[in-house]
Amino acid sequence: MTTKTTFDHHLVFVTGPSGAGRTTAIRVLEDLGYEGIDNIPLSLVPRLVEGAPLGHPIALGLDVRNRDFNATALIELIDSLTRDPRVGLEVLYLDCAPSVLIQRFSETRRRHPLAPAETPAQGVEREIDLLAPIRVRADHLVDTTELTPHDLKAEIASLFDAGPTGRLSVSLQSFSYKRGIPRGVDMIFDCRFLANPHWQPALRPLDGRDPAVESFVRADPRFAEFFQKVSELLLFLLPAHLEEGKAHLAIGFGCTGGQHRSVAMAEMVGSALAEAGWPVSKRHRELERKAATVQPDALKVTNA
Repeated sequence: MTTKTTFDHHLVFVTGPSGAGRTTAIRVLEDLGYEGIDNIPLSLVPRLVEGAPLGHPIALGLDVRNRDFNATALIELIDSLTRDPRVGLEVLYLDCAPSVLIQRFSETRRRHPLAPAETPAQGVEREIDLLAPIRVRADHLVDTTELTPHDLKAEIASLFDAGPTGRLSVSLQSFSYKRGIPRGVDMIFDCRFLANPHWQPALRPLDGRDPAVESFVRADPRFAEFFQKVSELLLFLLPAHLEEGKAHLAIGFGCTGGQHRSVAMAEMVGSALAEAGWPVSKRHRELERKAATVQPDALKVTNA
């Protein structure tokens, strides 16, 4: 991540497929002190950096609805601004599973901008293909498939709100390998070799945040050395990443079901890093997924 005080102009391009939460992300950035501009024609973006420094960062919403938008033009714009020594540019790409994008369009009965007379599925497919080269160029990739606006706000804040100290913020995520590796993580630790609480009837309905599950995981003779080495490695790496200008590091812990071992490890490592003075946020993907079955998905827009 670029350092905001280093450049005359600090820009964040917010892009991704329609329905992935771009508008929500821009509002969050505005709350963090950014000036938000949505759907500005690409040809006008260079004018934003022609004048004197504004004294505050700018978040630009860019997607297929922008006038004169095309992937090649956006990539060329990214390249030109990156070469400008006055400009600190970051690209935030909001990703989302196609099935969820289709569901969101269907529920809101909105027409997809790339398929106004066709099905949302056709528009979603076209847009994902169109944005593929831009996704590769992103500095930050946030998957909103299972995020509520509250979750998205926390994720954006961890990426772009460095706070008064400018410290590196750390995001710890637990997940199930059966449901795939989370997108956007920087490093992953596999916890499946540890003894599995799932096979203990009394522990099965609990999760890794419960003291009984934590005690069971800690009792594995391999745990102490594993925990020590992971903690020492991260405490060694975090200052190095901070020196390189990185503002956020996402670390994943995986196990078979994403309920016990990975959750316990994320919680314990998170506590160790917090005690060492690092800003830490934790997310347990599979536990959130269970909770979502009884809570409305706040990212979905209900019809009036």
